[in-house]
Amino acid sequence: MKKGHIRNIKTELLSDNWYTLNRITFDYQKEDGSWETQVREAYDRGNGAAILLYNKKKKTVVLTRQFRMPTYINGNEDGMMIEACAGLLDGDHPEACIKKEVEEETGYMVDDVKKVCETYMSPGSVTEILYLFVAAYEDTMKIGEGGGAEDETENIEVLELSFATALKMVAAGEIKDAKTILLLQYAQLNNLLA
Repeated sequence: MKKGHIRNIKTELLSDNWYTLNRITFDYQKEDGSWETQVREAYDRGNGAAILLYNKKKKTVVLTRQFRMPTYINGNEDGMMIEACAGLLDGDHPEACIKKEVEEETGYMVDDVKKVCETYMSPGSVTEILYLFVAAYEDTMKIGEGGGAEDETENIEVLELSFATALKMVAAGEIKDAKTILLLQYAQLNNLLA
């Protein structure tokens, strides 16, 4: 299918209580040249970054656990999610953002982060681009308790797990977060802990 042309874009703000939800009406040119009107809703919460911290010597990774209301209302019994450290860019460069998030959420200070990729996690309805990173960590890099920023009511638990355990948790459905699964698979495919 060729890239369609878009015209007559009209945006209607539906909500801006937390972030913004827009209804977008537009004309889309189909492959046969005809035009059809389409209506979509798009949730814009800004772009974000996530990182997998790994320790090659100990063969461990650092993840977080926190309550996520959207998962709770969609069948996650206790609402708790095990995830890679992540946060919204809030105007920061992705690399600067993720270094700040690592310190706030996990208590580690990392300098050398490697960008893995950029991804749209839910492109049918969410505008967010997520920048994914990996970084090695050592015990000497721990400068605080982590747990999240005081003013953000995150209540984050820091988990240091063996890499093998984390992979088993993915297979068992205990880790269901897409960004975390992608980063763990990246680590496995690229032998980061071998």
